[in-house]
Amino acid sequence: MLYSGLCSISFRQLSIDALIDLCVKAKIDGIEWGGDVHVPPGDIELAQSVRTKTEAAGLKLCSYGSYYRCDTESGSFSDVLDTADALGTPVIRVWAGPKASADASPDDREEVAEHLRRAVIAAREMNITIALEYHGGTLTDTQASAHQLLDEVNLPDLKLYWQPRAGGKFAEDLLELQAALPHLSHVHCFHWGPAGWQDRRALLDGTKEWQAYLAPIRQLEEDRYVILEFAKDDSTEQFLEDAQVLRSLLNNN
Repeated sequence: MLYSGLCSISFRQLSIDALIDLCVKAKIDGIEWGGDVHVPPGDIELAQSVRTKTEAAGLKLCSYGSYYRCDTESGSFSDVLDTADALGTPVIRVWAGPKASADASPDDREEVAEHLRRAVIAAREMNITIALEYHGGTLTDTQASAHQLLDEVNLPDLKLYWQPRAGGKFAEDLLELQAALPHLSHVHCFHWGPAGWQDRRALLDGTKEWQAYLAPIRQLEEDRYVILEFAKDDSTEQFLEDAQVLRSLLNNN
């Protein structure tokens, strides 16, 4: 079954309590808490408090957006893992290194792969899944590089956290999604124009595209979240409208 969610980083300016209230008002199912502002890695007491507040509001903790880049400069993964465990979230979202695939040497790729192996194995002990975000400037910036990295890590429980490419083309995005399906964790949901993040649009304008994206995802086993990210103009009112559109999309099989 598919559920709705919100990335807390969409509204970094809101407090934890205000963001929870907004999600309740939007009638979505869960929150991906971000590690950059709302729940920093290593603050276990805060993570436990956020978990309690989120669950008390009837919301699920669908994932933890850690921004851990899986390289030596990122340091130890233990704080990220312990924080996710305190949050009670089943998935940690990470980035595949600090370099675009075109700029990464074989040694760079091996460094990222080794950190990913360690993260996946450590998280496995806590029943937490590690998922790579499809993102520019990292080793998941192309379909070929993302799947090469999966092969390099060679652990089947490493997953992909798919989203449309910034400034990408619908047909290519759909093909990339199809290729990612066997490894799919959750999905980030937004509708952007050709200029990417600077051209954020109402989700209603992307209804046709998202109907096509969701169709194959529905055929998969296990529950997944479709998580809204970055509303047009950073508007909470736009988010409320987008959440209504997403709920409609998810309810129309």
